[in-house]
Amino acid sequence: MLTILFDGVAYGMLLFVLAVGLCVTLGLMNFINLAHGAFAMAGGYLTVVLLNKFGVSFYLCLPAAFVFCAILGAVLERTLYVRLYDKSHLDQVLFSIAIIFMSIATVDYFMGASQQIVNLPPSLQGRLEFLGASVGVYRLFVIIICGLMTIALQYALARTRFGSRLRAAVDDGRVARGMGIDVTKIFAITFAVGSGLAGLGGALGTGILSLYPTFPLKYMILFLIVISVGGTTTITGPFFASILLGVADVTGKYFLPSFGGFFIYTIMVAVLILRPQGLFVRGASR
Repeated sequence: MLTILFDGVAYGMLLFVLAVGLCVTLGLMNFINLAHGAFAMAGGYLTVVLLNKFGVSFYLCLPAAFVFCAILGAVLERTLYVRLYDKSHLDQVLFSIAIIFMSIATVDYFMGASQQIVNLPPSLQGRLEFLGASVGVYRLFVIIICGLMTIALQYALARTRFGSRLRAAVDDGRVARGMGIDVTKIFAITFAVGSGLAGLGGALGTGILSLYPTFPLKYMILFLIVISVGGTTTITGPFFASILLGVADVTGKYFLPSFGGFFIYTIMVAVLILRPQGLFVRGASR
C-alpha cells in the first residue's frame, strides 16, 4: 500500500508542475490558455531529441526544456497571446485550441505518431526498499524536483517584490500602472515562467507519462480537473488537488483497473457540487 501511495504522490506532484502554469495564467492573469499542454509536449520532445539523438545528459535536458519553453512562451506571448488579453473567454478558448491542433500537426509531421521512449540514466533506474515498500528511484527524483519547484514558486509569489507586483497587476491593472508597475512586463515574465514550468514537467514526464502528438489533448483534461478541484486563486489549492488526484488515480487503477479514470472524475464532480469555487479560495480583492 505504501508503494501505491508513493507512486500516487509522485504522479500528483508531476501533475502539479504540469498544471501550475495554467493555474497562474487562468487564476492570476484571467487568461484561458488551453494550449498549456503544448508547452509541456514541447519540453518532452526536446528531451527525447537531446537525449536519444544527441546523447545529452538527462540532467541537462531538464533545465534546457525549461529555458526552451520559457523562451517559446515569451515569444508567443509577445506576438500572439497579448492580442487576446482583452478579448472574451470564448475567443481565448478558440485561439488556444487552434494552437493545440497546430502543435499536434507539427509534432506528428516531424516526429511521427508513435509513442516516444527515453533511456533514463542508470542512476535513475531501479527501485529502493523503504519501510517495506518498493520505491522507484525515478519517482523519488520526480518528487524531490517537483517539491523544490513548488517551494520556490510559492515563495516567489508570496514573499518577493515580483509576486506582490503581479498580484497588484491582477487586482487592478490601471492602479498598478499608476504606481509605476510595468504590467506588460510582469505578465510577459509570468507567462514565460508558466510555459517553462510546463516544459520542465513535460521533460520529467517522459519517464512516467506517455508522450505522443496528442499529448496536449489527453492531459488538458487532467490540467482542468486540477484547476477545478483546487481553484485558481492560490497555489496551495492546485497542489493538494494534484496530490489527491494522483493518489486516487494510481490507487483506482491498481485495485480496479477496469474503472480507469472513474475515481478522479468522481472527486471532481463531488468538489464542484460541494465547493464550486474549489478547495482553497483567496479572499476577494477590492
